Amino acid sequence: MNRAKIISIGHYTPKKILTNTDLEKMVDTNDEWITQRTGIKERHIARIDEMPSDMGYEAAKEALEKANINPEDIDIILCGTVSGDYITPATACLIQAKLGAKNAFAFDISAACSGFIYGLSIAEKFILADNTKTVLVVATEKISNITNWEDRATCVLFGDGAGAAILKSSNDNSGIVASYLKTDGDLYDYIMLPGGGSKNPASLETVKNKQHYLTMKGNEVFKYAVTKMIESVEKVLVHSNWTKDDVNMIFPHQANIRIIDSIRKKINFDKDRVFININKYGNTSAATIPIAVSEALQSNKIKAGDKIVLVSFGSGFTWGALSLIW
Repeated sequence: MNRAKIISIGHYTPKKILTNTDLEKMVDTNDEWITQRTGIKERHIARIDEMPSDMGYEAAKEALEKANINPEDIDIILCGTVSGDYITPATACLIQAKLGAKNAFAFDISAACSGFIYGLSIAEKFILADNTKTVLVVATEKISNITNWEDRATCVLFGDGAGAAILKSSNDNSGIVASYLKTDGDLYDYIMLPGGGSKNPASLETVKNKQHYLTMKGNEVFKYAVTKMIESVEKVLVHSNWTKDDVNMIFPHQANIRIIDSIRKKINFDKDRVFININKYGNTSAATIPIAVSEALQSNKIKAGDKIVLVSFGSGFTWGALSLIW
């Protein structure tokens, strides 16, 4: 059976680390509260001159080196981001230029935290239907630049980072098995960046009202995220003809440890089959899943033939899951 397969994956996180203790000096919060409510102990913060395209480039470069592939061999570059260098051009185009991937066409995917899963699914369709040979899927976020560091409800959650995967066609029974993607645009205002677009272009008023920072209705998002991520796992298992016992490892979006624990308990997954690294990075939006998978590979927690599920939820609302055999 011909499938689209991840043949390599890489990740990059900035050197600067912002701990909960550091945040105690910036906003009215404390380490105990943050840890209990979110599971986060620290997050990585990009330098002022370090852009999403720079981080995406570093992650992509690592993935290319692992796959022993030249940038000129890439046919398509897909980039999941909501914090790109510019509104236009696409961050994918900047990554293409930095890599020297002159034969690739490139575009961004604005699906927030679901961007990497959406990107993998799109890559699969190109590989299977269009005879595309090599696709680079990047997820890169500099959420620190759109975080209100005076809002203790949101500033403790986010970090910066990037992940990247190389996909090619495979007929050895490994690769993407199924995907399940959904959206509910009626709830667009539950997580949003109000300013900067055509509706609220940058002005003295939008800056004064802090409209260029992320806003979130936390309690509502929590409930919806748990419900829809459970739905996504259940649906993709059906589409894959798998049971939950077939799955070796599940990689949930690293948004909040309580969300992850709620999903794990309701689906009845063992703790050792749920990968968690939110304590080190916080929520890096689209980049959480590729960073997690890359780390799992480095620590030998994934091996050839393992059945894996990726599941995410993000603003839009967007959500979904993807199953694959490593």
